[in-house]
Amino acid sequence: MALRAEQLQAQLAKSLAPLYVVHGDEPLLALEAADAVRAAARKAGYREREVFFAERGFDWSELLHAGASLSLFGDRKIVELRIPGGKPGTQGAEAIAAYCARPSADILTLVSLPRLDRAGQGSGWFGALASAGVVVDVFPVERARLPAWIGERLARQRQRAPRGVLEFLADRVEGNLLAAFQEVQKLALLAPEGALALEDVREVVANVARYDAYDASAALLAGDTVRYVRVIEGLRGEGEAPTFVLWAIAEDLRALARVQSGAAEGRPLEALLRENRVWGPRQAMIKTAMRRLSQAAIGRALAHAALIDRAIKGVARLEAWDEFLALGLKLAHESEA
Repeated sequence: MALRAEQLQAQLAKSLAPLYVVHGDEPLLALEAADAVRAAARKAGYREREVFFAERGFDWSELLHAGASLSLFGDRKIVELRIPGGKPGTQGAEAIAAYCARPSADILTLVSLPRLDRAGQGSGWFGALASAGVVVDVFPVERARLPAWIGERLARQRQRAPRGVLEFLADRVEGNLLAAFQEVQKLALLAPEGALALEDVREVVANVARYDAYDASAALLAGDTVRYVRVIEGLRGEGEAPTFVLWAIAEDLRALARVQSGAAEGRPLEALLRENRVWGPRQAMIKTAMRRLSQAAIGRALAHAALIDRAIKGVARLEAWDEFLALGLKLAHESEA
């Protein structure tokens, strides 16, 4: 069974699986998911706990021994396996498969992993884990979902805020979910219960937003000029290399151009997306941009990206960061034309 992190509590309330695998990109949510499993296990009578870190030199026989041995006092126990690198190696893969083949009714297993790529999720050892229990996928909270996420956290501490205040909070903590969690907790300590006004929040919440180059590309293709400018200025202030920002933007523009051209020839859109390695949330981003932008507009954006490349290399006597802003404004104008 595979679940998203937000579905885990409902599953735990219905039944407790013998094994849980938590893997994903967001440390805070992965930690909370693991904590939820531990809490449910303790409530169900799993009193003891053994933790193994599968790092270089780890003796995988320890895991097999833990799965075979019972407590001297007959208590059920939690066995935790943490694989920080996400790759157990040949011995580890064999040990995991053997461990899953001989489950114990008195042991609940919790495996923690970073986000695995397609090859990792298609491996035999991961398949053995998935067959033995529940896989919990932890995904980052996207910007569009962040206000609702903050609102849910505020509700837990008997606070609420209108949409405008939630958007203000999201802008302040975007890209830094742990900081978002801390700022929401700070509001519980320093602001009253009930409705929060913008003035209350401004006095308490720091600006801890962090952005990456992919945020800039997503905002550009979404036509969200205000956010695009904020991200570009944030990246400039953080000292991000403009070369990497340009690479992320140009890659998405080129993929958009290829998909748009293929669609104009009558080729199936889903096949074009796969062919251009556009997966997950990027698919919606590309589809939205296709509806807004013409092929000519995309071509002009790529030409502007080439100009930014020359500015970065010192060939064009222009400021690269200013040209990033100009690109966003021009593309916004193209979408309105």
